[in-house]
Parts: sequence; structure tokens; C-alpha cells
Amino acid sequence: MDLLGSSPPTSLYPLPVNCSSSSSPPTSASPSLASTALFCALLSLLSLLGITGNLYTLVLLLRRSRGRRRRGASCCFRIPVPSCLAPTTSPSSSPTSSPSSSSSLHLQVLSLALADLLYLFTAPFIVYNSLVSEWAFGELGCRLILSLDFLTMHASIFTLTAMSLDRYRAVAHPLRTSSSSSSNLLRVGLAWGLAVALSLPMMITLHLEDGENHKGQLCVPAWDEQSSKVYLSVLFCTSILGPGLAIGALYATLGRLYWVSQTRPAWAAGNNSACPPRAPKPKVLLLILGIVLAFWACFLPFWIWQLLPLYQPDMLPAVPVGTQVTVNRILTGLTYGNSCVNPFFYTLLTGKQKRSRQVPAPANQLCRKSPPLQ
Repeated sequence: MDLLGSSPPTSLYPLPVNCSSSSSPPTSASPSLASTALFCALLSLLSLLGITGNLYTLVLLLRRSRGRRRRGASCCFRIPVPSCLAPTTSPSSSPTSSPSSSSSLHLQVLSLALADLLYLFTAPFIVYNSLVSEWAFGELGCRLILSLDFLTMHASIFTLTAMSLDRYRAVAHPLRTSSSSSSNLLRVGLAWGLAVALSLPMMITLHLEDGENHKGQLCVPAWDEQSSKVYLSVLFCTSILGPGLAIGALYATLGRLYWVSQTRPAWAAGNNSACPPRAPKPKVLLLILGIVLAFWACFLPFWIWQLLPLYQPDMLPAVPVGTQVTVNRILTGLTYGNSCVNPFFYTLLTGKQKRSRQVPAPANQLCRKSPPLQ
């Protein structure tokens, strides 16, 4: 993940993964050709697997979306009844199995898969740049390709936050009217809009510079150390810290609701005139939590590596250049690995929704067929 572009070792920023610096120290301090070849092969494999998996997810979602539209065309109308008042026909029934909730979840998974695909499509450029040790895609490529890191990272975590919020609302407030398709689309669009806004400063400031002795060009941001420290600190809060606290609070509340639903006597819920919160569906919630935890596990180490030199400037010079490049490559492979693993979560998550919809329809969905032609 090239968060900071292709800065030289003498830059204010940590070494990038592609290490495309013509002003690098002596060759003995740099990673060997075998190390570079291994990194490029691993990144290419992760990219191939991730693109295949996410394309499969997209095709699967589109096919299921067409199937839902065909099934919906067979009914003239439905008489909705609050889910807590409907008879329980199966242990699998839950707020997440309603058509609107399922449509919202599929749209969010679609957003996550698109973000993964955009990020994975940058891998060939990183591989090529690692081999030639020079930025070869012009200033437009410098601005677009390296800014996709920020864009896709924020689009993913904002979508995951919205997904967690939807699960919370479906459990804690089952009587509220389900969101419409337009509002679901608006939330996903807002997540991407905020991601674009946060990535714009990097996109605007990235530019090409000649390396030392005019050997090759480097893609670097045009700001000083203090500006970089402020900007990256803000992005750390918007991509890791802030969403982490919000999602943690939502899941802590859901955990409490689940505990109450399992320990409260059956007669206690019947005394309430309004519908109590529904018991969460553990498998669906755990799958969403798994996607969130995988995101943090893959991106948090890279963020720590990027921020440490800004807050501990004496640390980086003490680390050999070859070690810095190796650490960057390992952590970059970890971020691409996240996009490679996600499709397995997406398939399991949408599969749970499909099985939920296959449960016999309860009495709160009544379809009136047209009378036969006379």
C-alpha cells in the first residue's frame, strides 16, 4: 500500500513499498533481486486471487438481485406487520431476513467488493514499479493510483460502519420502518463521497520530482513534515480510530442485548406493550465483525509503521534501509491480503441471507393474486 508515494530515503516520509528511488543508498543496503522477485510474485498472486474472488462476489450478488426482482413480480402487494408481532416459523427468522434489510446488506457488500477491486487493480502498477525502480506512469498516474489507497480504505471502513449500524437498528428498533432502496443507496454514496473528500488532499499534492543526480522520477507529496503529520493523523482517526470506537460501541450494545435476550424470563417480555428488541442473529453479526477485525488486523500495522517516524523521528535512521523496505513490503502484502480474504466473508454473509429467505414465509407477507380472466 503506497500511502505516501515513492519518496526517497532522505524524505520526511517512511520508505514506500515500491522503493522507487533513484537516490537509494548503496546496493548492499537494498533488498536483493530475489527478495524483490519474491515480493512481486506474492503480490501478483494475491492480486489475482483477490480480483477473482471479488468478481465472483459481484456476479453472485447481481444474479441474486435479478432473482429477487423476479420473485417480487409475482406478488401484487404485501401487508407488512412488525417483525416482532409476526409468528416465529423458524429459529432462523431474524430482522436481517427482511427483504429491505437483505437488499441493504447486499448493496453494502457490493460497495465493499468494488472498493477491494479498485485497490487490487493498483497491484500491477506496484509490481512493475518495484521491478524498474522508477515511476513510469506519469503525473496523472501518480495522482490517481496512489490516491486510491486512501479512497478505497475509507470507502471500506465507512461502509462497514454503516453495515454495523444497520444491524444494530434492525435488532434494537424492530418497529421502525425499514429503509428504502434510495436511502440505502444514499448512505453508500455518502460513504464514497466522504472517502473522496478525504483523499483529495493527497491527490492534489502528489507530483513528480527528479531523483538525485536526475536519475528517474519520484512520485512524492508536496508538503512539509508538520503538514504530513497533521494530515496522516487525521486520516488515522477517520479510517481506524473513529470507526473503531463507533463499531466497538455498537457491538458492545448488541452483545448486551443478546445477553439480555438469553437470560430474561419469557414472561418478562410479554408485559411490554411495545415490541422489545429482537435477539441478534449471532452468525450474521459475527461474520460482519469478522470483516471488521480483518480490516483492522491488516491495516493497523501499516498505519503504526507510517506514524511512528512522524512521532518518533529518531527511530527511522536507526533502522537499515533494506529492513525498512522489507517491512514495507510485508505490511503492503498484508493490506492486499485483506482484499484477497474478504470475498470469503462476503460469500458466507450473503449465503446466510439467502438461506434466511428460503424459510417458509410467515403470515405477515400476504400476496393477492389477480383473478383469472373470464
